Amino acid sequence: MNNSLNTRSMIFTLYGDYIRHYGSEIWIGSLIRLLKEFGHNEQSVRAAISRMNKQGWVQSRKEGNKSYYFLSPIGVDRMEEAANRIFKLKPDDWDGNWRMLIYSIPEDRRNVRDELRKELVWSGFGTISNSCWLSPNDLTKQVYALLEKYDIHDHVHYFISEYKGPHESRRLVEECWNIAEINEKYEQFINEYSKKFEHDQKRIQKGEISDADCFVERTKLVHEYRKFLFIDPGLPQELLPEKWLGSQAASLFADYYRELAEPSSIFFEYVFDDGNELKKKDKEYDVLQHPLIIED
Repeated sequence: MNNSLNTRSMIFTLYGDYIRHYGSEIWIGSLIRLLKEFGHNEQSVRAAISRMNKQGWVQSRKEGNKSYYFLSPIGVDRMEEAANRIFKLKPDDWDGNWRMLIYSIPEDRRNVRDELRKELVWSGFGTISNSCWLSPNDLTKQVYALLEKYDIHDHVHYFISEYKGPHESRRLVEECWNIAEINEKYEQFINEYSKKFEHDQKRIQKGEISDADCFVERTKLVHEYRKFLFIDPGLPQELLPEKWLGSQAASLFADYYRELAEPSSIFFEYVFDDGNELKKKDKEYDVLQHPLIIED
């Protein structure tokens, strides 16, 4: 098994890209079967989903002797937020405001402070100084969700403000994020996956790749691309450098995804339907036109 494909992380990918379009619930047997394609064994899948259950991302129910796991409200919100960011083809426009979050969390709640930092990075905040986080994006909803989740209302201040200098706003970007390093990561993704895309496109056209293989490749593609959620803050166009590779990577991802979409969904539905009533949220859902890929 490829150790980089962590079992719990892969389950998040499957919920985000597949399961949430089919009622957000799956029989554990189907989940085990799907993850077998990546070399994960039953024990590791059960341990990972149990951990996600304890962390509040999923909930479970019994039907006879079958166990089903479905996304919790927190899990649904996280998957929706992640999908909107993953399938966004171009940066948002900027309203010119900065969001600033300052916290002072007591030492006896250090674990909460550490978890909060991880959440802020994931949402797209950057640090300009100790305990002072900035973002040009409207993350107010996410901020208040975190205040509620960690019960830290008494230790946080949140501002929406304008930057009045003495430098340009791009100076703040340089201090909060390593844009050059993010660009390098995008360049690596483009170099690797443009070759894979060309190779798989030819195999699909010639009928040389199975539905199961397409499922594996699509899942790996999404799994790899979603890592950018942890490093790319999703800056608006006005604050990006002239040479920004994020948009090129997004286009490559969308094209590759579409090529793999139909056969991979056929395989997923075959396995999913073995233990679940096949129910899509949207009866008109078309895998060739993923609703989150289409621009507003």
